[in-house]
Amino acid sequence: MAGRWKNDLGWSDVTPKAAFLNRRRLMAGAGALALGGIAGPALAKLGAMPSRYSTDAAPNSLEDISSYNNYYEFGTGKDDPARNAHTLTTTPWTVKIDGLVDKPGDYSMDDILSGVSLEERIYRFRCVEAWAMVVPWVGFELADLLNRVGVQPSAKYVAFETLMRPEEMPGQRRAILDWPYREGLRLDEAMHPLTILANGIYDEPLPNQNGAPLRLVVPWKYGFKSIKSIVRISLVEEEPHATWNVTNPREYGFYSNVNPEVDHPRWSQATHRVVGGGLFAKRVPTEKFNGYGEEVASLYDGMDLAKLF
Repeated sequence: MAGRWKNDLGWSDVTPKAAFLNRRRLMAGAGALALGGIAGPALAKLGAMPSRYSTDAAPNSLEDISSYNNYYEFGTGKDDPARNAHTLTTTPWTVKIDGLVDKPGDYSMDDILSGVSLEERIYRFRCVEAWAMVVPWVGFELADLLNRVGVQPSAKYVAFETLMRPEEMPGQRRAILDWPYREGLRLDEAMHPLTILANGIYDEPLPNQNGAPLRLVVPWKYGFKSIKSIVRISLVEEEPHATWNVTNPREYGFYSNVNPEVDHPRWSQATHRVVGGGLFAKRVPTEKFNGYGEEVASLYDGMDLAKLF
């Protein structure tokens, strides 16, 4: 069943041989695909452990995951991020953690990853545009970081902000959105064990176009909620600014849980296309909460999900 977890199954157990070999070829010639400047020593293994929270779905190839992206900071085409994201400098990297926390400050990636046990989480990923893939993320639970900085009792939400650096992110030179990109979660969503901060894919560092060096992953929500290249995390009392929700609230709600019963105003959400399935791939039914309902539906007891989409 889609909502069930498998036990101690890593990417090598579920990746088809062709995808595995393709991955090796990709990593040997990463420059040909412009994988965000990830090459040489940066490809050191992250040492992630398999997770009981992974699904039993086979992940997409690295080529699929790294060449078909929405990341408007690098362009609006699906292949624009892979072509343009090599300009992004990800070292050094600092995340400001502030607001209603006991230990506010500017934390380096070394600080954030200190003492963290990285896990591989093979998650289904569903875009609001009605396409989907399966990604073997590497990361750790957001709750681990929030507990370390100490969440104060008055905090009700977590706000996130993406890097603003138009000299390296060419899409920010155009007023496509109100930059920098921002997102938010309710505190209980942020503390849920399925919610992770990812710093890798396939046990190697994130390609820039996938949100390097640190991104959010919330697998039961549409992909735009999983904000990339995070530079600020704030604990707040009021519902925070969420870029797409503020830009077009009729089409993009704050919660944005995957729900086949609530169509986007311009297309159906009842089915989706699987990336990598070919031009004539059959569309497949979309599951509520992207198949994670058994784990997260209780977060929304008493809420009208048709209105608070």
